Amino acid sequence: MTDAPAYEPPKVWTWNKANGGQFASINRPIAGPTHDKELPVGRHPLQLYSLATPNGVKVTVMLEELLALGHKGAEYDAWLINIGKGDQFGSGFVAINPNSKIPALLDRSGPEPIRVFESGSILVYLAEKFGAFLPKDIKTRTEAMSWLFWQMGSAPYLGGGFGHFYAYAPTKIEYAIDRFAMETKRQLDVLDRRLAESEYLAGSEYTIADIAVWPWYGALAKGLVYGAGEFLSVQDYKNVQRWTDQIAKRTAVKRGRMVNRVSGDPASQLHERHDASDFETKTQDKLQAVAAS
Repeated sequence: MTDAPAYEPPKVWTWNKANGGQFASINRPIAGPTHDKELPVGRHPLQLYSLATPNGVKVTVMLEELLALGHKGAEYDAWLINIGKGDQFGSGFVAINPNSKIPALLDRSGPEPIRVFESGSILVYLAEKFGAFLPKDIKTRTEAMSWLFWQMGSAPYLGGGFGHFYAYAPTKIEYAIDRFAMETKRQLDVLDRRLAESEYLAGSEYTIADIAVWPWYGALAKGLVYGAGEFLSVQDYKNVQRWTDQIAKRTAVKRGRMVNRVSGDPASQLHERHDASDFETKTQDKLQAVAAS
């Protein structure tokens, strides 16, 4: 049996076949909407359009943390955007985020609505709007911002790199998996070394840096994404484990993880969130019980 010939890239790439893999149906080389669909609007000043991926969880955790601090202006409606069905390519969503990625936020509290897209930008926007989770002193603020930007730059290697080739690609490619596993473990080591010297990423204070990094690397540290915990020996990163457990205990984090969630235990899924009472009455287990009665 001979090896398959090496791939020779053409002089000009053209999109003439599906790329395979779990997300092939929503990948394309062009931007813009594929269909007309207006977004729903609720009664609160903040309208969130999202899904409980790590990037989506960042924002729902942030909003729940703000509400836990007593910021009533942070009340929000969270609408489900099912990226597997292509909701992110509807005209209304593209008008808020031309990049067609969740999450996207519309702030209707002022005279004109303000759109905010990219999860890191949303965290900074909310932190500055409410004066919370972003330190005031320049040194600690800069440290928090540095770790926030570290996450935004690093996570694509984790998700689009390691996660894709290890868990989602139609074929297992040793070179690609080795390349991105090495980078993922390097990133875990970066975090572990920082958390060996600091309670949280920016210092002794919980900030948007932790809120941004935790949904990605906390889930990875607990083996909850890509089925890769054993493969990456995540238990070896003791300081990441300590930090992950510490953040997971926060009530706002527990609530934020539930919003726009569509997988796992039905009791952990709150597909849409329009009021704090929804956590008690509208999780999927409750709705299924009502439908069955």
